[in-house]
Amino acid sequence: MKAAEDFGPWLARQLKNAGKSQTDLADDLGVTRAAVSAWIVGRSVPRDDTIRRIAEVLNTDLETIHTRSADAQLGLPVSWYHRPAHADGGREYGNAAAFAFEADVEVLAREATQNSLDARLDPAEPVRVRYTLHHLSGEAVARFREAIDWESLLPHYDALTADNGKQGKVARTIAGGLRDMYQSHRLVLLRIDDYNATGLTGGDYDDGIFAAVVRRQLDSQKRDLGAGGSYGLGKATLWATSRLGLVLMNSTLSEPYEGRTERRLIGRLDLPWREVDGREFAGPAWFGRPDSTTKSADVARSWWADEETVEKLYLTRESAAPGTSFLIVGAHDVASRVPAKDTEDDVEVEENEHDAVLRMHARLVDALGRNFWAAMTGGGDHKPHLEASVRTYIDGDLVRDEDVDPVVTQPSRTRALRSFLEGTTVDRLTGPGQVARAAVTLNVPLHGGQVRGGVSHEAVVLVTTAEDADGRSNRLVSMRGNRMTVKDSAVTNLPIGTNPFQAILLTGRAAGPDAPGAEAAEEFLRASEPPEHDKWGQTEELRLAYSPSAYRRIAALTTAANTVVRDLVAVPRAKRRNGGEAKIAGRLKVGGAAKKPRPTTAAVQPELDNVDALIDETGAWSVTVDLRVPSGVDTDRPVTPVAKFDVRSGPRPAAPWKDLVAISGCEVVDGALQLLPGSRKAVFRGVTDVSRHPVRAQLTGLVVELRVGKGEQA
Repeated sequence: MKAAEDFGPWLARQLKNAGKSQTDLADDLGVTRAAVSAWIVGRSVPRDDTIRRIAEVLNTDLETIHTRSADAQLGLPVSWYHRPAHADGGREYGNAAAFAFEADVEVLAREATQNSLDARLDPAEPVRVRYTLHHLSGEAVARFREAIDWESLLPHYDALTADNGKQGKVARTIAGGLRDMYQSHRLVLLRIDDYNATGLTGGDYDDGIFAAVVRRQLDSQKRDLGAGGSYGLGKATLWATSRLGLVLMNSTLSEPYEGRTERRLIGRLDLPWREVDGREFAGPAWFGRPDSTTKSADVARSWWADEETVEKLYLTRESAAPGTSFLIVGAHDVASRVPAKDTEDDVEVEENEHDAVLRMHARLVDALGRNFWAAMTGGGDHKPHLEASVRTYIDGDLVRDEDVDPVVTQPSRTRALRSFLEGTTVDRLTGPGQVARAAVTLNVPLHGGQVRGGVSHEAVVLVTTAEDADGRSNRLVSMRGNRMTVKDSAVTNLPIGTNPFQAILLTGRAAGPDAPGAEAAEEFLRASEPPEHDKWGQTEELRLAYSPSAYRRIAALTTAANTVVRDLVAVPRAKRRNGGEAKIAGRLKVGGAAKKPRPTTAAVQPELDNVDALIDETGAWSVTVDLRVPSGVDTDRPVTPVAKFDVRSGPRPAAPWKDLVAISGCEVVDGALQLLPGSRKAVFRGVTDVSRHPVRAQLTGLVVELRVGKGEQA
């Protein structure tokens, strides 16, 4: 078996763990200090008989020394270190960062996967993310508690529950998690693994990814402008999702630390202030090996674990690829939990809890597909940024294993992005399945409060027809370089008759490697995102880095993008009179009977100028009507549009409106149109109530009439 590291660095760490110096080892072995120094710096290696004596001194076996794949057990054992209370008497009753997000697995999936994307190691290959749920019960719960030294934690949990959760929300959440574990003898573990990621690199206390994640708040260590995160808050969702405030970590490093890369373990517990056996503790605690090099030997640092320990902690990784595994102990999902029914049937209670775990599984799949479908899409020479999957075990049995497929979760949007990556877009939509592309400009302002000038960035708008599996249609989804959905908004002011569509706005690096101003756009838009990274708008960072009015550039981008989308989906007027829509046009009549000469003494009335109509997917008539308002029209008199079915004989049955909306030049008041003073044109939109149709719309025509005042027909 190949050694994990050279003998010298390995031996130096064992001496450090055991609190021994090179002189101490030389005395124990009966050799000179120079000989020990030569082993450590790699100038020589000890003889076989000396290695056996070293094994005795370190209280380990020969295999451990020869393979050097794990540390010797001499020295302080792995244990919990609890941070002492502040000397000035200050108290924190929870981690404030955790309250920036909901205890929701959808939020967790968004934040944790974004962090994995930002940590992608090889940009030519996707980062692989797997979410694994373990439902443990009975003896499995007891074995896991033993592995995390539960007995030493119990007094700290008891201190929080002794006052019935009066210390605050965090204490009440933890009390509920303890009750659930003890009364039902069950525990839910949620592990998040990523591969082709940097891992928790760096020292235990120095600036680096490890310290930023494990020991610090508001430290993101993300310097790349294309990174999704920027606040250092997203990691708090890991602890917020644990009803016990406990997360364990196993990292495979992309660059060695202490000569090792595999199975770097640490645990962190986030609890409120508490008093245990007369001692006060500040809040957080760490599960690791006590560090004898610090001022306090009780401080816990990460340790290099053996495979057996990793397996007991449910932290075994699938490969040696760099990345990190986060294990959330006592995982819960507020949004999907359903209270168990009052019953004495143990089987029914167990089935309910299994259902809750499976709901968590389904919500994870949905969240990954909805937020990261673009990152999981490839095309042409472009590989996906991300591969994601979710699996669930119940009492050790695999019950569900799903790869998240963007083609299934977001078929239309995936088709649009793939067409862009493959270079097969068109200028306008002329057939089903096509993807139209257009450019839109973002004027990125300059730093330092300058309100004039800046960098012109050419963003990309994509539009394609919508499919039912996409969910709501007529939406514009916006993103930047890491291709995580940032905004999902409706496109407004669409003309009646617009076919359902989906639109995408690609900004920054997402617009392509050669997009002008991409880097400036990444930095600008990143500064405009709140901690949730779910919109672009005014933020304190944007104000300070650019100017108080910088957010207006984003509003201008949104307006321009919506205008481009409306233009791409607009049906040309000539087309409305051809093909399938000609049948509708032939069945549409304006104003009923032919116009009669108006008496010279009659009051001037508004006139129907143009009507566009179609039968929508619900079977209702949707019409957009243009009114011409001649000079002299009395705008104080209401105008009532009336829709009727055009039957061959007998009176025309009415087609009551379900929706009547004023678009311009008028207002809807009590089901009638009130013309605005001075307007020369008015436009309104109406949709008939299909539940009150006496006959199917497809079988007849439609007549639109105007009634003015007390019912006179215009």
